[in-house]
Amino acid sequence: MFIYLLGISLYFWKSDFFSQSVEDWALIYMLSASVLLLSYFTIHLPPKDNSFSMDSAIYLASIFLYGISLTINVLFVSIIIELMYKKRVAPWKHVFNFSMYCIMIIGAYYSFLLFGGKVGEINIYNLFPYMISLLVYFSLNIFLIFLFFFFSGQMFKGTFDAGILKEACISYSVTLLLSLVLTILLNEQGFFGLFLFTVLVVLLSFVFRKFLYLYRDVSERANKDHLTGLYNHGFFKEALNEHFSDAKKLQQPFCLALLDLDDFKKYNDRNGHLQGDKLLQFFGNLLRTGIEDKNYIAARYGGEEFALLMPNTTKEEAHVFLDRLRKQVNDTYFPGVEHVPYRCLSFSCGIAEMEKGMYDSGELIHKADQALYYAKAQGKNNVQIYNEQHNICLDEIKFKQDLDTLEQQIKFFLSKDVYTYRHSKRVFKYALEFSKQLDLTDHEKQTLILGALIHDIGKIEVPRDILNKEEKLTSHEWEIVKKHVTWGKEIVAAEKQFDDLIPLVELHHERYDGKGYPYGLKGQEIPKLARILSIIDSFDAMTTERPYQCTKTFEEAIAEIERCAGTQFDPLYAKMFIEFIQTNYLPRLQGQAPS
Repeated sequence: MFIYLLGISLYFWKSDFFSQSVEDWALIYMLSASVLLLSYFTIHLPPKDNSFSMDSAIYLASIFLYGISLTINVLFVSIIIELMYKKRVAPWKHVFNFSMYCIMIIGAYYSFLLFGGKVGEINIYNLFPYMISLLVYFSLNIFLIFLFFFFSGQMFKGTFDAGILKEACISYSVTLLLSLVLTILLNEQGFFGLFLFTVLVVLLSFVFRKFLYLYRDVSERANKDHLTGLYNHGFFKEALNEHFSDAKKLQQPFCLALLDLDDFKKYNDRNGHLQGDKLLQFFGNLLRTGIEDKNYIAARYGGEEFALLMPNTTKEEAHVFLDRLRKQVNDTYFPGVEHVPYRCLSFSCGIAEMEKGMYDSGELIHKADQALYYAKAQGKNNVQIYNEQHNICLDEIKFKQDLDTLEQQIKFFLSKDVYTYRHSKRVFKYALEFSKQLDLTDHEKQTLILGALIHDIGKIEVPRDILNKEEKLTSHEWEIVKKHVTWGKEIVAAEKQFDDLIPLVELHHERYDGKGYPYGLKGQEIPKLARILSIIDSFDAMTTERPYQCTKTFEEAIAEIERCAGTQFDPLYAKMFIEFIQTNYLPRLQGQAPS
């Protein structure tokens, strides 16, 4: 209401509606016509079809040449005409736009005068007043929109992010440039200059729109799977990362579902690959039809496996939807499916919902894959939500196999850096013992233990002379060492079975206060197991002899952890680890640190 009253009051204050001359009204009508044309022919920019109108360039040029009264009358006439032909738009929205533009135009006008601008004169040697007026115009626009969202109760996180502001800055910079061009054309050629400017911008609108359509067509071809018509794996990964980031920022639910056609190999073997391709195409059409009224993205993940991105959807809602889709697929006949075990077309499906502690979309894929694995183990043709208790891949036998595999991996350090090998084994031992005292699931304990063993695997990529250097590292050498977490992530990611260990390998040098690396994550943003491993890793580093570092006793290391609880370390787990060391190690050591 404040914006409405202020804008309308400013208009009546500065309009001089009845004192305009006939020549002024002819100019007002011509400028209003150009405003309406440019509002209709917006300029579209790929890749996200961001569009902006050049009507603001006309208002600014009018300020520079004709002053405030004529300019806000141009605004008034254009809004009245819009009100007549845009009847579907609520009248209050027209009034709000009018009020907002009034405030922006008057603010820009007085800032132009305040910084030395003169109406009717073009000073190309002093562009400062023009730039200031645009800055005020732009700032008022952002501020008024912010107020609207805030007081209407529609404000949410992410309304004004860096990307939106950057795009707005670019469009307004173009607006300033074109407003100066129009000012010169109007000053030199009058109505003909206005005509040239309007035609130029309309042609630019057509060209950019054509370019956008061409870009979309090429992108569509590059992003689509040629067989099923669904999105391909590459587009799926990009869209997943984007939706994951948005859902995390806006704190909205987000689910990923992986679907696998049951017994597809058997169908292929019996009916041939050409018929198998037709089945994939047929299922792709069923999937596309099933989600056409939803804001979901369907993609061919690979082979006979498909993926669904489900924004603003909880795992329970996803389960209801996909189970209903599964039954519809069961009831849809396709030639040859009567010879597969279920005698109908069917799929197995795993669902994973984004959780608060997740920092990477790869975790979501891994959990959805685990749920899909469980769905297959349950006899196929069913839908399963990821559940820690159903994680049958990391049972005791699998844990032993993984442990043997990872121990072989770190033996590479024996020939390159014995310290890192022994450090990894000690951290592994601490994690094995400490995990028994933590309130963790069996899967979390196994992940912590395996992650402790492999956490420094990235140091294999660090040059030997840096790893074994006896003097203190230079800043350049230290930057190289810090990259071991990224290199470690890449090494571990190459083996899909170890995806759960990636957060521990990559994030064990993050700090609770946000001053760690590689991302500067803070507090609960750091996965729980990585926070625990950070304490164990630091404790062993402090109590182990290094050439360039004084070794601390266990008591001194405990004091250091206690001092850094809440800054470097999670205070809860720091306290628990201190109690663990005091209970299990100090009595045995009798005050002597291990060699």
